Order: sequence, then C-alpha cells, then structure tokens
Amino acid sequence: MAAPPQEIKKNKMFGGFNRRYRHESSSCGCPMTFTIYFPPAAESKKVPILYWLSGLTCTDENFIQKSGAQRAASAHGVALVVPDTSPRGLNVEGATESWDFGEGAGFYLNATQEKWKNWRMYDYVTKELPSLLDSHFKQLDTSRASVFGHSMGGHGALVVFLKNPGKYKSVSVFAPIANPSESKVGQKAFKGYLGEDRSLWEEYDATALVKKYKGPKTTILIDQGDEDEFYHEKMLLPENFVEACKSVGMPVNFRLQPGYDHSYFFIATFVDDHIEHHVKSLQA
Repeated sequence: MAAPPQEIKKNKMFGGFNRRYRHESSSCGCPMTFTIYFPPAAESKKVPILYWLSGLTCTDENFIQKSGAQRAASAHGVALVVPDTSPRGLNVEGATESWDFGEGAGFYLNATQEKWKNWRMYDYVTKELPSLLDSHFKQLDTSRASVFGHSMGGHGALVVFLKNPGKYKSVSVFAPIANPSESKVGQKAFKGYLGEDRSLWEEYDATALVKKYKGPKTTILIDQGDEDEFYHEKMLLPENFVEACKSVGMPVNFRLQPGYDHSYFFIATFVDDHIEHHVKSLQA
C-alpha cells in the first residue's frame, strides 16, 4: 500500500471541506498534489466521486478556488477530486519555457519520448490516484465515479472516459481541446511527448477514440463559449468531435453559449448544470 498522502491545507466551505494533499507519485516520479472537496454527507456515508481535470497552466487549486462547484457538490453529496496537471520540479530542460508544454501542460497522456518519461498523467489519473483514494479515503466510493474538465482537461476527461468503458459513469466538458491531432496546441504537445507517429496521437484524440468506442453510451455534455478566443483560433475544434459522435450514435449535447469566453467566469456560470448532469448517473 502506498504511503498515506500528507494533508497540507484545509478550508471549510458549504458545510464540507476542501482538503489539499501531497504524496510521492510512482507514475510521475515526483511529489504530486491533489485536492478533494468532501461534502457534508461524507461524514456519515460513502459518497461518489466527480473528478475534475484542469486546463493549461493550472494546478489543482484553480478549480477549487474559482469555480464555486462546492455549493452543488455539497447539495448533492458528491466529492470533487482535483489532481494537478503535470509533474513539477524535475528540472527537465524546457519544462518551464512555455505555457502550453511541460509543467502545467501534461495533456493527460503517457509520454513515450525519453526526455518526458515522467509525464505519465494518464496513468496517474486513471490508475494511481483512484488506487490511492481507495486505500486511504474510506468515505469515497471509487466505484461510482464520473469525470469532467476544461480545455486541456476537457480533452483529458473525454480521453479517459472513452479509453475506459464503464470506469466512469458520465463525462462532461467545458471548451475542450477536442481534436488535438488537428490543432496547433495539440500537435505541439503530441509531437513533444509522443513523437511523430500519428497513430500514437490517435490514442489520445477524443475525435478518433469515439469512433472506436464500444462501451455503454451516455450523453456527453459540452459547453463552449462563442466569445472564446481559443475557439476562434481553431485550437479546440469541438464541432469535429460532435460530428464524430453523431457518426457512431454517441449522444452529445453541445451548447454554444453566447457571450462567454474561456475563463473561470464561464465555468462558474454553468458548473451546477454539469454537476446535475453527473448526479443522474452517479446516483442511478
């Protein structure tokens, strides 16, 4: 059993607690942080989990501090689990030189290039973190889990859902990098972490993965602001993913939200809708 994570911070909120932890990660080969919001219901029973995957430049704290998601999580008795977005502090050359690659930009994949061998956020999110939660947090029901995320984390949420049929009850995303193989920001990350073999890229591209998905089908909720600068720069390409879903009969609810941008103001506005979307599956 892995050593217990060390609690480094806690704050009471809506009757529950945000609790931030640090632990030694076997996947990433360095200390990693994550935050859990425990709703009041967790004091008396096991509660389901909703994983949040954050976007480029974020840590585990952005969503916890800015989204206001704890209000709905408290009301519905759901725990929020928020990991960091990459390994940190490994002194890899180039890891801190740009906002869209390296630290804060793990892209929720397992890198194949030797230089970036510690960038194994896919294994961290889908294997190591759930195992850690199961071992050390008995108030969490890891068998009832869903996933959502934003931007790079929206990409991550779609990928881990589609690559693990049945592991997550539902998925939803805000402004996802939905077809990274065809996006400038996605191509930069994939070339750096995975090399030039585009067949490896498809293993982490939701638009390719949904065409091969064989698991239970559930409606995917996507919110996208129509004033999002990254959307207009064709860095996100959610319509490509929506078309791929339609081609294989995967239900998708794509909502283009007028006037909203890429920020946490957008996320905070619609996060309650997303939590209610997941509660239907988690409490079924």
